[in-house]
Amino acid sequence: MNFKQVGIIIAALCVAGATSAREVPKYAVVYDAGGKFDKSFNQSASEGVERFKKENGLKVFEAQASTDTQAEQVLRALARKKVELIVSIGFSQTQAVQKVAAEYPKIHFAIIDGNAVGKNINSILFKEQEGSYLVGIAAAMAAKSGKVGFVGGMDIPLIRAFACGYAQGAKSVNPKIEIQQNMVGTTAAAWNDPAKGGELARAQFDRGADVVFAVAGGSGLGAIQMAKAKGKLAIGVDSNQNGVQPGAVLTSMVKNVGNAAYDAFTAAKNGQFTPGVSYKGLKEGGVEWALDQNNRALVSAAMEQRIAAARTDIISGKLKVVDYRTGGSCPQ
Repeated sequence: MNFKQVGIIIAALCVAGATSAREVPKYAVVYDAGGKFDKSFNQSASEGVERFKKENGLKVFEAQASTDTQAEQVLRALARKKVELIVSIGFSQTQAVQKVAAEYPKIHFAIIDGNAVGKNINSILFKEQEGSYLVGIAAAMAAKSGKVGFVGGMDIPLIRAFACGYAQGAKSVNPKIEIQQNMVGTTAAAWNDPAKGGELARAQFDRGADVVFAVAGGSGLGAIQMAKAKGKLAIGVDSNQNGVQPGAVLTSMVKNVGNAAYDAFTAAKNGQFTPGVSYKGLKEGGVEWALDQNNRALVSAAMEQRIAAARTDIISGKLKVVDYRTGGSCPQ
């Protein structure tokens, strides 16, 4: 989205405000650079938004912001129209949410996957390391070569948390397994470059990896396509991507972003908005691994049993998965 498009959004909001209060959406969602239809993080969020709209018959204004500056402009335009809750999707909007929320203390804000501080902000975070541990087990059990790969979007703590959990799970199966890691880029564009994602996956496959975990938003689609082309396996992320290339996706580390978005809007609708930080892991239904008709043939009974056992142990607290973001030691 460019600045002209931001202007169109703001103008549209002004027109809405000029008609009648009933036509102004009470709720709003702002997607990040990956876009609503990225078949990953944002799309998962949009599914929760659609569920909320359908069940309640309420409007939710939807917008996209590709940069921090655009996010600020869109958030301000929405706040000026006194929507009840604005949900921002993605950590890249953290600073924008924190800044605009301070300017409009009577508006409720929620940010999914980011930690913004404010008395009117609910920050919803995930225990990515727990779901990544499970798919790490799957990768190691499927990798006949003893080599697996990881393609991340940006080299930031969030993505390192995925990589760390993945490595822990893989090494619980094979302590000597080789794990290759590469990042797509250093800016927000890293989430929407499938060509680069595919190139990195190709390099890892060429170096012997049998399975690549793609944690790169839209860029990860390139890695999945490369797995198909190479006759190898990929692991999807955020949304259930098992059906993107059936037979080439071993499983997906699902982040239930849609549930988080749905819950945020529902809480606001019921007058139960709560500021602060909440964490969602396996126990809270925030993360999961995906098993369906698209990957059923790829997951052996032994693999499923081992993953189920680890899942139970993580939920019970018997197994503690190191979170990179808290300074824990991650296997290399």
